[in-house]
Amino acid sequence: MAKKTSTAAPASSETTLHGIALGEYAARREHVLRTLKDAVGLVFAGDMDASIHGDFRAHPHFQYLTGIVDEPGAVLLLDPTNPVEARRAILFLKPLNPELEKWDGFREEISSKLKAKYGVGTIMRTTAFARFLLEATKRAKRFALLHPFAAHTAPVSPDLDVLRRSGERIPGSSFVDHTQLLATMRAAKSKAETALMQRAADITAKGYDAVLRGLKPGITEFDVQELAEHGYRTNGSRKAAYHTIAGGAFNATVLHYHGNREPLKDGDVILLDSGAEYMGYACDVTRTFPVGGKFTKRQREIYEIVLDAQLAAIDATKAGTTFAAIDKAARDVITKAGYGDAFFHGCGHHLGLEVHDITPEGPIPEGAVITIEPGIYLPGENLGVRIEDDILVTRKAGGVNLTAAIPKTVADIERAMRR
Repeated sequence: MAKKTSTAAPASSETTLHGIALGEYAARREHVLRTLKDAVGLVFAGDMDASIHGDFRAHPHFQYLTGIVDEPGAVLLLDPTNPVEARRAILFLKPLNPELEKWDGFREEISSKLKAKYGVGTIMRTTAFARFLLEATKRAKRFALLHPFAAHTAPVSPDLDVLRRSGERIPGSSFVDHTQLLATMRAAKSKAETALMQRAADITAKGYDAVLRGLKPGITEFDVQELAEHGYRTNGSRKAAYHTIAGGAFNATVLHYHGNREPLKDGDVILLDSGAEYMGYACDVTRTFPVGGKFTKRQREIYEIVLDAQLAAIDATKAGTTFAAIDKAARDVITKAGYGDAFFHGCGHHLGLEVHDITPEGPIPEGAVITIEPGIYLPGENLGVRIEDDILVTRKAGGVNLTAAIPKTVADIERAMRR
């Protein structure tokens, strides 16, 4: 491979796209190019649903490498051995379509302005993609697979689909598995990413504060959802990071309860699992609140066990550890208390551009943000308790709680609700 070179268009180091400096996106692409060595890689943005029932969401790999979130059908070609420096990373965008854009919004022509905006030195239309891919694959004859592999029940990953068809036409081609590359990169958050996730956490805290102020017997689960999500939208978030779970009484024992319609009664608890999205980054928090403002003796007993388990898991969190070790720290507390069978899910997951973010193989790296969320579920008692925070994994300080501003001790919750 040629010596390290930059494939970014000239731009100010302060220029940002979706909260991240263009230089950081360029550095990510350079790292991928160096790692691929002599193999060609593709990253697809994905296509937009033809209906109007949802927003387009670029594939997280594509957003991570480009910062571009509003170009359906875009493709990033990574060609490390291209003799032309500026063509080692080529961004392909769908052709302009004035008729369609009357409906979906007008797009910019390819120009020096657009290249500077995206920080990419070479931008072309997808009509040229096949030709440049053929040139790259003929030269390299090694194809790097970057998108996650799919189960046999799902369509193959988009890069494998295209590169496999290319390989059929180029004798002597071979594939190399680089599916862990972007998973590993995305797991360790940069300072800029951590700042965006802290902002998402701060916005989420505003939503939970609204819930604590408005929660009372007689309102519905949906009212609680609306209190939280309205708090997000009025404090800088465009939407919740995932479908809010707001389950009272028996519904609190259903892990992915989505009904959110039942009225709430005094004496019950409500389990609220919700978080704001900010600049594409997710927050994921769970709290369990007493509907009437005060936990019963039994509710408090179970709540304190779950809280002790969560704190033990947070204490066990540090760079280089595993989810298995963190899970064991929480599970030991709950099992010792006699409720091991009532904690039947994992203790956490990676968090980032996805709520259940891509998980690399091996130990948890420094800079990762993970959730820690033990719970106890007792359907016979109409009681479910889960407590979840977003933890930044460090080497020196262990686990740093990004969502610590949201009350979670019994005393703090009851004090907040007395307001």
